[in-house]
Amino acid sequence: MLVLEEQRYIHEDLERLEQGIADRIREDPKHIRDRLNRDHEVAQLLDQIQAQSQNLLNIYGDESGSRAQEIQQIGTGDPFEEFYRQWKDVRDHHARYPNEQAENSEQRYKVSRHGDPSEALPSIVDSLFSGEEAYGRFFDLNTCHESFLNLPNVKRLSYLQYLELFDNFAPGFAGVKRNEKLTDQYFQYVGDLSGYLESFMRRTRPLENVDKIVQSFDQEFDEAWTKDEVEGWTLEQATSTKQRTGDAIWCDDCEKEFSNENVYKNHLNGRKHIKAAEQRSQRQEESKPSANGKGVVSPTRLKERAVAEREHRVKRLASAMSTERGDTRVNVERKQGMTERERQQELDNLLNVSDTRHEPMDEGDGEGEDGEEKIYNPLKLPLAWDGKPIPFWLYRLHGLGVEFPCEICGNFVYMGRRAFDKHFNEARHVYGLKCLGIANTSLFRDITGIDEAMRLWEKMQKEKKRGKIDDGSVIQMEDGEGNVMPEKVYYDLQKQGLL
Repeated sequence: MLVLEEQRYIHEDLERLEQGIADRIREDPKHIRDRLNRDHEVAQLLDQIQAQSQNLLNIYGDESGSRAQEIQQIGTGDPFEEFYRQWKDVRDHHARYPNEQAENSEQRYKVSRHGDPSEALPSIVDSLFSGEEAYGRFFDLNTCHESFLNLPNVKRLSYLQYLELFDNFAPGFAGVKRNEKLTDQYFQYVGDLSGYLESFMRRTRPLENVDKIVQSFDQEFDEAWTKDEVEGWTLEQATSTKQRTGDAIWCDDCEKEFSNENVYKNHLNGRKHIKAAEQRSQRQEESKPSANGKGVVSPTRLKERAVAEREHRVKRLASAMSTERGDTRVNVERKQGMTERERQQELDNLLNVSDTRHEPMDEGDGEGEDGEEKIYNPLKLPLAWDGKPIPFWLYRLHGLGVEFPCEICGNFVYMGRRAFDKHFNEARHVYGLKCLGIANTSLFRDITGIDEAMRLWEKMQKEKKRGKIDDGSVIQMEDGEGNVMPEKVYYDLQKQGLL
């Protein structure tokens, strides 16, 4: 390709790239998957703009002189001769490759419509996130949690506790002492943790300059390390080995607290304390400045710096993504109250929502009768007073997923125990009992079967007839004094001679 033609092509490509970015920025997707996909596409187009701009600057720089030579040939020679020569080259190229397809540059950076079956293209973010991350909404620190539990002498923190405290690197926290942090296993663990957080930020914030953010964290650490102000890694954490922290006594050499002063005094003569004190004094001696004012940096101090730098980066990255961290804790707590089937159903709903959100809709399908937008409710949760689905934990608390059918109500199914207990006094159940000929409905509570209700009603009627007394069948007698009494009583008194 000629230099001027390549220059013109790059200018045209830059304009199409800018138009492609404008088309994507104009959209406002509602699903997080679509928003991330749009941002990643914009980031790729921006990278292409930078690359094409650099190529254009190189052409204008014209270090080889080919551009100036081409301009001189066009300006000084016969323009028609130069035109026909280039035209002949184009014809020869197409004659040599007759079946070569011409690229439609207008469609190159158009927004892809995933709802069109003919243009069904995979999304960029489909392979960037795991199912636990839910397209960048939550952290997936299960692997880092397992690596943490495999460290020697650490406390057995649950995953929820680990999410709360994974950026806490205080001396002695979770059983990890300062000298134990210099092992290769701990160094690799902190590196994996910082690498994951940095990768998560790059995947969820493609339009931000993450390299600049990480560089600012490193500069901040360099300044603090130069001033010996990095928490947990200072040369002298205390002026005295014996220091009280509240009611406890802290030993800087062993990095351990003692609640009893006698126990503290006894441990001073132990081999572990003596060895830890020697190692601490050796580190301080190696880091002291020499006579010419220059410090001699030991290999131990260099390794401490490397570990401290990774710990500082983890702290700053976790602080920058505090929202995702809080959402992750809430999500883990919510999932702990769910069954495996419910977790799988929620994951399927999250992955399948992208398949249905671009389906062609009839006019008015995306809105309700009053023009309001339909609420996304894949789990079919009941609606609260504000018209939105109730929280899933409340749905589980009231047992709204348990079905209670009632045959008397025409096999109507009531969701939840509360609605089931309440329906016995409602019109539907009372009407069903009256259709069966049952008048006294208060005695038929907790009875939902028709056969059972009929048997109980027949039994009640028999008992009522058995105890019922017919006044017409009783013969009354009157004695000489005018006392009225039943016939049986009259004859009994007569037999006894009392009349």
